[in-house]
Amino acid sequence: MGVTLRRVGAEAAADVHAVVRAAFSGRPPLDPPTAALAETPQTLAEKLAAGGGLIADVDGAPAGALLLDPLGDLLFLRRFGVVPGAQHHGLGHRMVEEAVELARQQGRRGLAVLAREELPATVGFWRDAGFVETGREPPYRELVRWLPQRHDAADADAMREVGRAVAVTLRAGDLLVLTGELGAGKTTFTQGLAEGLGVRGQVTSPTFVIARVHPSLVGGPSLVHVDAYRLGGGDELDDLDLDTSLDEAVTVVEWGEGLAEALATDRLEVRITRALGDDGGVEDHDPRVVEVLPVGARWRG
Repeated sequence: MGVTLRRVGAEAAADVHAVVRAAFSGRPPLDPPTAALAETPQTLAEKLAAGGGLIADVDGAPAGALLLDPLGDLLFLRRFGVVPGAQHHGLGHRMVEEAVELARQQGRRGLAVLAREELPATVGFWRDAGFVETGREPPYRELVRWLPQRHDAADADAMREVGRAVAVTLRAGDLLVLTGELGAGKTTFTQGLAEGLGVRGQVTSPTFVIARVHPSLVGGPSLVHVDAYRLGGGDELDDLDLDTSLDEAVTVVEWGEGLAEALATDRLEVRITRALGDDGGVEDHDPRVVEVLPVGARWRG
């Protein structure tokens, strides 16, 4: 099956309309009926002119389509459909990934979609594609796939500045899961985070004590700094004897990937890598890349 993806505008309204009619007509009847079946080539042309769209061709014939609707810092996917004969071949996921690339190029924070509650298979498709539910307004569920925010850190000072910038977005109860090889700069990032939060005490690697609590000096949340490198599992992390509630603090877990996610469904996943790969030299000439990925409904808006 030869598949090609193309970005289209109003000139492709007839093709998009044919795909939408075929895809949505094959779904179970809904109450209220889906608005997609009320679309005409004219209404679709207006929407394509405003935001553009995608068509997936299979062996030269349109088989999948979607409309792109930029709203604020999100790119909404509308009238997403694949004709019955081309379903279950990964076509939908290929269109999603193309939309992800478009959203990156436009500087969006993420992609969003509205899915009908009565169609669990459709909701499941979006979850499999990396979307998480951020709201409900029956009969719809809103699902969002956040995009990583990339920051370049040329040296340790720049890494601390990234941490300070992230700190201004945080509140009590937030969880950050830090990933990166030894020496990547996880603790340096946390030092900047602590400065931005205005907490007490010097932030150092907590390896030998597993966790440290840094109380706020400005009436904000405390910072709980955890090193999960030597923990055997998520239960040990959950059972840490801390003198503050995680609901009242900002919690940073180094080496937390695969362990800390159980602490909160909403979190920031922070991945630090060497910009020069394995060929980096001394620290001052070994810049880092910091990717911050929001997960969960907490980051909506």
